[in-house]
Amino acid sequence: MVALANVQYGLSNEDIRTVQRALIARGHMIPAGPTGRFEDQTRAAYAEEQRAQGYVGADADGIPGCKSLSELGRQSGFAVDCRSAGSASSGAAGRLSLSQVTYQDPGNRTGQAAMQAYARTACSLTGMDPAYGVPALVTISKRESAYNEARWRVNTTDANAHGPIMPDRHPQNCSRGATQCIPPTFAEYHQAGTATTPYDVVAEMCATINYVRARYKVNQSGSNFAALVQQADPGRPPRGY
Repeated sequence: MVALANVQYGLSNEDIRTVQRALIARGHMIPAGPTGRFEDQTRAAYAEEQRAQGYVGADADGIPGCKSLSELGRQSGFAVDCRSAGSASSGAAGRLSLSQVTYQDPGNRTGQAAMQAYARTACSLTGMDPAYGVPALVTISKRESAYNEARWRVNTTDANAHGPIMPDRHPQNCSRGATQCIPPTFAEYHQAGTATTPYDVVAEMCATINYVRARYKVNQSGSNFAALVQQADPGRPPRGY
């Protein structure tokens, strides 16, 4: 059984490996092979599969949906669980202790297009409408880290920059990653099934969604995200969140 929620851009798991093998068997090129990580090559191959199924234009975007993945599964011999896709989660089930937070940088991509793709995955995992969540998260990532640029991934100068030195050689409480969560916030609002490092863009964006829902009362769809969180609103000046 392959879970749709597991087959999303930026994630790494065995369900993705199963899908990659199916795509390759159907003639879609993934030069790196079935790595188990959903990155650009897999997205391009999945877009080819969508076009083969009759999707056109923006509908062939390389992002799995229930219908297209189920058809791939039917052709390739695996079942698909769509029930968990887009399900709501408060993050409580994924909460970490501070000692469980890790500090390795997986080397996620930078730039606006990459942030849009990671944000779509985060919205899928947390049940937020991407029409609202993606632009809000991308705006935050632009303002907080210049779209995950390496030199802005750790803030060592603000009031949070204190605590013991961690394996990434920075104080524990420094804000980190594309949306600049401090580790205690990342741990509290961590999304089950995502990476345990705030440097992972999908994991941190999920934690950001769970955080703004709890603190700012952003609703399930995210329709009031930009209205309630100024840092997510491109029409207003930046403001820390």
